[in-house]
Amino acid sequence: MKRRAGEREKERKKKKLLEELGENRLPYVTPADADFHQLWKTKYSKLIFGKSDTVPEELHQMVQEGFLTLRKHDCFFQDLVRIKGKDFVTPVSRILIGNPGCTYKYLNTRLFTVPWPTEGYDINYCSPQIQDACKALIRLNDYLHIEAVKALQGQNSFETKETKDTTVIDREQNFATSLTEKGSVSKDQSSCCVPEDDYISLKNRTSYNLTLLNYMDPLQMLYLKQEPYFGMGSMAVSWHHDENLVERSTVAVYSYSCEDDLNMTHQHCVLAGFSPRFSSTHRVADCSRGTLEYIFGQCELALQNLQTDSDSKALSLKSLETAVVKQVEEIHNEVEFEWLRQFWFQGKRYLKCSDWWLKPMAKLEEFWRKMEIMTSLVLSEVGKEEQVEEQRNETISCFLLVLTERQRLRKEWTARCQSEAAESLPEDQRPECHPFWTDDERNMPLPYDLEEVIANLQNLVQWVE
Repeated sequence: MKRRAGEREKERKKKKLLEELGENRLPYVTPADADFHQLWKTKYSKLIFGKSDTVPEELHQMVQEGFLTLRKHDCFFQDLVRIKGKDFVTPVSRILIGNPGCTYKYLNTRLFTVPWPTEGYDINYCSPQIQDACKALIRLNDYLHIEAVKALQGQNSFETKETKDTTVIDREQNFATSLTEKGSVSKDQSSCCVPEDDYISLKNRTSYNLTLLNYMDPLQMLYLKQEPYFGMGSMAVSWHHDENLVERSTVAVYSYSCEDDLNMTHQHCVLAGFSPRFSSTHRVADCSRGTLEYIFGQCELALQNLQTDSDSKALSLKSLETAVVKQVEEIHNEVEFEWLRQFWFQGKRYLKCSDWWLKPMAKLEEFWRKMEIMTSLVLSEVGKEEQVEEQRNETISCFLLVLTERQRLRKEWTARCQSEAAESLPEDQRPECHPFWTDDERNMPLPYDLEEVIANLQNLVQWVE
C-alpha cells in the first residue's frame, strides 16, 4: 500500500510539473557548459565516467564480439511489461545474463538469467559461440567489480582528506585517476586506509550478480515517446528508478555511449539517439526472494505440512492451524504467480540460449502440484462438522482470502497471455498460459477456475456463523 501511495504521489508531481511547464521546457547542461563540472561535483559526485581506452583491448574485443554473437543468434528480446494495469512491449530489446538461478524483476515481469559459466554448475549452451559470449560477460563483470571497488575506495579517501584539510580538489580529476590506473590502486586509496567493515560494504555493494544487456536501433524503434521535461528528443527508456536492487549498491554500465546513474536519489532516462548500440548494465540485484535457492526453500517449508500414510500411501495434512494453512497457501501462490507463470509468460525465449531453466522449473511445477493437493485437503477438512467451530471459521476465512487472490491472479495472467501486445510478439516468444487445465483433466485435484470453490466456502462461513 505504501508503495502504491508513493507511486501515485510521484505521478501527481509529474503531472503538476508538466502542467506548470506548458509549452516550455526545463534548461539542462552538457559538458560544453561552464556550470557542468561544478554541478557534477556537487549534485552527482558518485557518477563516474571511465574512458574506453582505459579498458584492456582484449576485453573490449571479447565483449563486443559477445554482443554481436547474441544479436546474431536472436537472443535479444522485447519484454512484455505491465504499467498501470496495461501490457506494453518495450522498445528496447534485452537479455539477462548472470549467476545461475538468479532473477531480476521490473515492471511486473520477472526475467530469468541465462547463466554465465560458473564453477559447480552444468550449463548446456545452444552453441559454443553463445557460451563464449556469456564467458566474456562474466569477465567484464569481474573487471567492473574490481574497478568499482577501487573507485569507491578512492572517493572515500578523497572525502576523508577533504574533510580534514578543507582543501577543495577537483573531484572529476580524482575520479579519472581512480579509474585509469591499470595497476593496483594507489597507496592513499588502498584498502588499508579503509576500515574493514567499510571495505566489506564496498565489496558487497559492487558484487554484481547479473547484467541486463540492452540493444536498441533507433531507426527501427517506432512510436517512441518524446522526453517531456527538457525537450531532449526521443526516449528509448522513459524517466525511472531501477527496481529490485540492493540498497546503495552501484550499477556499472559498459556501453558505446555510457549512461551510469545514481539510482536512489536521481531518476534517469535513455535517449534514443540515432545509431544502433549495445549496453551491459551490471547490477547487484536484490535476490532475497528471487533465486531458485530461495523458492525451493519455500517449497520445502510448505511441504513439511504434507504427510503420507506408510500403509495406504494416502496423503494428509499434519496441521490445520490457521497460521500454517495461510503460510502454505501463500507459498503456493508465490510459486504459481512469481515463478511458473512468469517463466512461461516469456514463451520459449530462453531455449535460444540454454535449456538450463527447464529442469528447475519442472521441479517447481512438481512441488506446485503437491500444493494443489494440499489445497484440496484443506477444503475437505474444513467441510467436516467435527472441527472446532471457532478454529474452523477462522481457517475458512483466512483460506478464502488466499483463494480469492489466486482466482484474481489467474484471471489477470490469462488475460495478459491473450492481450493485443502479447499477440504482437513473434510466435516463439508469445506468452504461454501455464499451468492451465480443463475440468475433464482428472490428474488435477481442483479446477482451474475457483469461482465455485470460493462460493461454497463463502456459504460455509455463513452457515458456521
